[in-house]
Amino acid sequence: MKTEANRRPDPIFTTDESHWQAVAERDERADGAFFFAVRTTGVFCRPSCASRAPRRENVEFFPTTDAAEAAGYRPCKRCRPTSLPRELAIVERACKVLDADPQQRMTLAQLSDAVHVSPFHLQRLFSRIVGISPRQYQAAQRAGVLRDALQRGRDVTRATHDAGFGSPSRMYEAVPAELGMTPSAYKRQGAGLTVRYASADTPLGTVLVAATDKGVCKIAFGDDAGTLVEQLAANFAQAERVEDAAKMAPFIAQIRAYLQGTRERFDLPLNIGATAFQRRVWDALRRIPYGQTRSYTDIAESLGSPRAVRAVANACASNPVALAIPCHRVIGKDGAIAGYRWGKQRKETLLETERKHHPADKVA
Repeated sequence: MKTEANRRPDPIFTTDESHWQAVAERDERADGAFFFAVRTTGVFCRPSCASRAPRRENVEFFPTTDAAEAAGYRPCKRCRPTSLPRELAIVERACKVLDADPQQRMTLAQLSDAVHVSPFHLQRLFSRIVGISPRQYQAAQRAGVLRDALQRGRDVTRATHDAGFGSPSRMYEAVPAELGMTPSAYKRQGAGLTVRYASADTPLGTVLVAATDKGVCKIAFGDDAGTLVEQLAANFAQAERVEDAAKMAPFIAQIRAYLQGTRERFDLPLNIGATAFQRRVWDALRRIPYGQTRSYTDIAESLGSPRAVRAVANACASNPVALAIPCHRVIGKDGAIAGYRWGKQRKETLLETERKHHPADKVA
């Protein structure tokens, strides 16, 4: 077994020279940091591939498997570069280290030393597989600890300490985007906030729109207004909830126009909390053109995290603002209509409406 004293330090693979040396030595530490392709065979491999060594002049390097495939190369059947067993094990070890004490603040160097890979390699692997950086992962953990402490009734100062924030100012700067409001407002379940709302009939059933002074915080569909109002009350139990049809009228007008096929995009100010990964998924959803769909796998791959399909699905399911973030445009890889927070039938209707008003052959 290698000890800390005799363990060879991991190199940083940033140049073609270091890449070629890793390939020549079949260095497993380079797996995931880059991939090499051989022009004479049309195949790309991991650096540690046990296949016959290629000639240097026939080799080119790529940062990802997507880049290699885009250049026309196919994956090696021997080392299977598109599967990630070793990379997943590295990232799983890193997550376990971070999960052991969510209050700790580990630098990338400290984390990479704990899992015995270079910082550069770990940063790339972690971001590609998890979808966020180790630093963002730690921030989301601390926000989760803070959320739990506030829900247990801890005061903000104690909860801030429990979550590992060095100071209240640092916490107030970092956390509101995760909670959707300030920590003190979250603890009070919206106490001190004014949430205005209104409901209306639409072709999809009843819609409820709610907004704070900063923007729309909820767009939900259901079968009756009473149930939707009860759900809003549960989310903002201590907020001042004011039914205000006049204030919500412009928002509801946009929704109706969208459902009638006369509007393709929303112009709504949003005030919603999200984790770093949720924000990335929701941004990707808003980039899906009207009338088109993507699979959960497509979204995960577009984020550089092909293994994060389930996390993408969870982010879609947690979307609090129907239509404004078009999670209805995400379907199964086989084309099947997957679940939808506001009902599968509504999702089918939305997709049919978009196809009707924006056929595939229409120029965007």
